Amino acid sequence: MPNSSSPDASRTALSRRDPEPTRAQLSAGAATFALLASPPRLHLVWLITHGAYDVGTLATRVGISIATVSQHLSKLRLAGVITVRREGRRHFYTVDDPHVLTLVEQIFDHIAPDGSLAPDPPPTAP
Repeated sequence: MPNSSSPDASRTALSRRDPEPTRAQLSAGAATFALLASPPRLHLVWLITHGAYDVGTLATRVGISIATVSQHLSKLRLAGVITVRREGRRHFYTVDDPHVLTLVEQIFDHIAPDGSLAPDPPPTAP
């Protein structure tokens, strides 16, 4: 989001050729944001965007039980946010969708470590 409250500043962020989202797109988008609205689930997705992890490692990193991590991973997998591959008896979770990678990157580029909104980067010279 631009820091400027000028209507012209927000218009420049959107192409005039972009069609307005359909109801189905709005519903799916809201469902994706709702899925990521859980801090532990968002932490899991962030971790998985940075490498392949098994359930035990994810549970340790996030600080919640393996059973809880498994429930979160099931929801994320059903929604198509993450994928799983099996190696022997272990399952490794990854994010293969470049849109999810970009979404997670944008979320954390926009939020400073203290939880406040990060300042916009300075404009680049043409």
